[in-house]
Amino acid sequence: MSHAKPEVSSSLNRFRELTARIKQYEEILGLVYWDMRTGAPRKGIELRSEAVGALSSETFKLSTSAEMGELLAELTKPEQLAQLGEIDRRLVEETAKEYERNRKIPPEMHREYVVLTSQAESAWEEAKEKNDFPGFVPYLEKIIAFNRRFIELWGAKETSYDTLLDMYEPGLTTKELDRLFGELRARLVPLAERIANSPNKPDVSFLEGTFDKEAQKKFSRHILNEMGYDFEAGRLDESVHPFATGLSSGDVRITTRYLPDDLTSALFGTIHEGGHALYEQNIMPELAGTLLCTGTSMGIHESQSRLWENMIGRSLGFWERYLPDLQANFPGQLDGVTAERFYRGINVVEPSLIRIEADELTYNLHIMIRYEIEKMLFNENLDPRDLPEVWNRKYKEALGIEPSTDAEGVLQDVHWSGGAFGYFPSYSLGNMYAAQIMDVARRDITDLDRQVAEGQLHPLKEWLTKQVYQYGKLQQPGEIIERISGKPLESSYLCDYLENKYRDIYQLD
Repeated sequence: MSHAKPEVSSSLNRFRELTARIKQYEEILGLVYWDMRTGAPRKGIELRSEAVGALSSETFKLSTSAEMGELLAELTKPEQLAQLGEIDRRLVEETAKEYERNRKIPPEMHREYVVLTSQAESAWEEAKEKNDFPGFVPYLEKIIAFNRRFIELWGAKETSYDTLLDMYEPGLTTKELDRLFGELRARLVPLAERIANSPNKPDVSFLEGTFDKEAQKKFSRHILNEMGYDFEAGRLDESVHPFATGLSSGDVRITTRYLPDDLTSALFGTIHEGGHALYEQNIMPELAGTLLCTGTSMGIHESQSRLWENMIGRSLGFWERYLPDLQANFPGQLDGVTAERFYRGINVVEPSLIRIEADELTYNLHIMIRYEIEKMLFNENLDPRDLPEVWNRKYKEALGIEPSTDAEGVLQDVHWSGGAFGYFPSYSLGNMYAAQIMDVARRDITDLDRQVAEGQLHPLKEWLTKQVYQYGKLQQPGEIIERISGKPLESSYLCDYLENKYRDIYQLD
């Protein structure tokens, strides 16, 4: 609790009320977005987008109001900040950063952008369905133009793209990311080549066939329960692109995508989104209703989804416990498949076109391609109409394969339709954070692998709650990783983990 002087307490109470109202509006907006992506009728999207724009404008006005400016001017004085408790101080600092960024954007410009991106997400769905990139280009051109203008208004950091990166991973720069990605590439590309040349290819024939959608749904819910996902504080639905949305710690919803001819898509998509949800469901109650009741950065958020999806969900121990459950859901289809064979099959390394279905190793190359393209868009003014050509060329260079359609190429991800430029690097950062965090978890929970093999997933969830989840946005990404591991983020943990795992699977010398 704060022991502030009366005048500070008065300002603090008004500030808390104002930020709580903003959080309430954001929760309503989150619910509307969830509805738009889980089955809202297409013919209603245009008017719904206008409604979203109107409510977003009200939220934006509150966050940039004269009252907010006056309160922040008072509360950010060093002598006032010193009187605040940890939560209030962090809330003031985080809100001040958002205020400085938002007040540079004219309200009408913000409203136009919100309406545009709301409409663009539905336009993207349709364009992907029809393999119609030219039909989506007008939306993309406007979204990119808006973001270029935002960067001008905010003031570019070392590069224009650094400004966008900072929104998703505070303090991260292209210089640092180039170094980390360079280190990853130096170790992972040779590893991928050794795997490609290995004669010890895993058998994946048991994954072929048609898998009943209802059985997939049932097993997805089962695994979420086992992970500790609270269905009384969330739900599982279906969408074109899987996502998680935290409306509050008591309402964290996830979606997945069921493919009849691919058992692993929904399976690992569900575990991935479940990892995001565990983070949001287990934030300390003291942060509820505040702007700190969310993940601290997209990199840390992705570390939790990737940790659960890959380091747990694709581990041998996990399938020693859960393969019998999966076989029971698909009688006759997976009979005779051993846990070892299943484990090797779901970890096969093979260049693929679709990021969300990529193996753990080549996944990082998908992210590097998007990162390079986004830098070209904002640092080199790449014309959006040239994206398919650049995309296809980079896939050929990095993975040796080329999309035959834009639907499986440049149109495959939803992110750009929502204006999320600077977001993609979070996925590989998440892999790196996850490997570094799991290194410590294995030392703290000495029999972790045995627990996973026995279906005891809660000790890990509780450890992660203590180390990561409970803090929400109370601590910065760098503070979290250094507190847990004693070191800043390093690429070596992920490289070591992948080399050890695939050396075993592919019996590399």
